[in-house]
Amino acid sequence: MSEETAPQQGGAAMAAPSRGLLQQMEELLAALNANLSALDVGLRSTGASRRMPGDEGTAG
Repeated sequence: MSEETAPQQGGAAMAAPSRGLLQQMEELLAALNANLSALDVGLRSTGASRRMPGDEGTAG
């Protein structure tokens, strides 16, 4: 955290770290999106397998 708050001296000094921080945030958001998509697929497949026996039991 100290690396993020320390360099606040000049405009040129702030430009490079901010681009790096923006890139890091974009990469983290992309990874989070991929993880959430995988979780969604897992939950949907688990939900589908749980619902199928229940649906058969209530249909008859």
